[in-house]
Amino acid sequence: MNVSEIARSAGVTPDAVRYYARIGLLAPAKDAGNGYRRFSGADLARLRFVLRAKNLGFQLDEIAQILDMSDHGHTPCPVVREIIQRRIVETRQRLAQMHALQRRLEHALALWAHMPDGEPDGHAVCTLIEATGDETEPEPAFDR
Repeated sequence: MNVSEIARSAGVTPDAVRYYARIGLLAPAKDAGNGYRRFSGADLARLRFVLRAKNLGFQLDEIAQILDMSDHGHTPCPVVREIIQRRIVETRQRLAQMHALQRRLEHALALWAHMPDGEPDGHAVCTLIEATGDETEPEPAFDR
């Protein structure tokens, strides 16, 4: 299979396939005649594994570690369990942060319901935001 064929079979873009090959998640053979990448059924199975792992929230470096362990005859299952357990804790924390943000947003909107729009006067930027006060500490960043 060429890049387009394996991409179509896996439901991804050819650019994604090229990227996974470039970072070593896929290792296609080179066609001796033209130097193009040639993907096998095993490459397609590996690509589908990568996509399943991504769907479970594994990061590409974690997927590379899992594949490397398997390629060297070691079971990655204990590592997979540990990553998932850690990810569950992280996800719960992020959900709690998102719920707290949702409550703050709803509280702010209710507070602002009958407030007039203010004019900047050199002391206030936006009276709506400034009316919310400092009743809560800022949440940690959501991005990782």
